[in-house]
Amino acid sequence: MAFVVTENCIKCKFTDCVDVCPVDCFHVGPNFLVIDPDECIDCTLCEPECPANAIHAEDEVPEGQEIFIQLNAELSKLWPVITAVQDAMPDADEWNGKPDKLALLER
Repeated sequence: MAFVVTENCIKCKFTDCVDVCPVDCFHVGPNFLVIDPDECIDCTLCEPECPANAIHAEDEVPEGQEIFIQLNAELSKLWPVITAVQDAMPDADEWNGKPDKLALLER
């Protein structure tokens, strides 16, 4: 079982989680992070580090956000690995907690 980055990461893209990942399973896109399910070792270190509470165990993804399981798997094959903390999006704090951001996901 892997961990999954869900909707609240969109337009926030905090990278605190990347710093604690022992296997470099995070990948970065324009305004979102994803976890490669084939690389994730289910260590649980990333989940509490996310200021947006956007990381969940695959079997605990919030209802209505199951599509993010597929998106993480798909986009992790396309986007580069991220191994160092980067600045969050400029207006991340304003977007943190806003619902219905899937349409804002940039590929």
